[in-house]
Amino acid sequence: MFLITDPTFYAVAIPAVLLLGISKSGFGAGFGSLAVPLMAMAVTVPQAAAILMPVLLLMDLLGMAAFRKNVDRRLLMFMLPPGLLGIVVGALLFRELDPKVVAGIVGVVTLLFLAQRLVFPPRADSKPPPKWVGLLLSCTSGFTSFIAHAGGPPINAYVIPLRLSPVVFSGTLAFFFFFMNLSKWIPYAWLGLLDVNNMLTSLALLPFAPLGVWAGVRIAHRIKPQLFYRLLYLGMFLTGCKLVWDAVAIT
Repeated sequence: MFLITDPTFYAVAIPAVLLLGISKSGFGAGFGSLAVPLMAMAVTVPQAAAILMPVLLLMDLLGMAAFRKNVDRRLLMFMLPPGLLGIVVGALLFRELDPKVVAGIVGVVTLLFLAQRLVFPPRADSKPPPKWVGLLLSCTSGFTSFIAHAGGPPINAYVIPLRLSPVVFSGTLAFFFFFMNLSKWIPYAWLGLLDVNNMLTSLALLPFAPLGVWAGVRIAHRIKPQLFYRLLYLGMFLTGCKLVWDAVAIT
């Protein structure tokens, strides 16, 4: 069999792809990290990550086209080198790490960030995070992106306090994750994850990718910044809870 035909798989995979598409617009960015945990209800985490590779490539291209004029290039060039370093570390440790442990770490970091924002809410005169925090979180984002396509929460924790407009936030992260996801192809092939079964299954999911991106882009261009970030926090909270649950749940 070269294509997954189990209806249970598509019942979780299609919503996962739609969430990823919406997250590529920046709107609901926290929800994108739920894609692999959702699909892991039907397949293994490595297989879910591999199936999503072509889907992510199409989404990244659509996101970049939609936000090509809304990119903070200086911020992007600052985040890319440590992000790519995280990809390399993830590739080298992929077979040694339990994805549930990685999920738990990402979930805890996400919830701690949200707790810090709640207890110490940002003020108008708040200073942006120091450079070393940006380097660390960009590297962490690359690492968790490689392991489980969960790079959103770490990089959000750095970029959100910068208080970018919704479209600049969306555009900068669209280009960031394009380079992150593009750099995964060779390591994924080296690890033997890009087999015919996974790629054909990914092709079956591709038609749902533009729908999610289209919906998210339309909302991102119309939403008020305050509501945008509130929904982003909600997405990160739900993601954090789900990842922690996946890490501690007994299967």
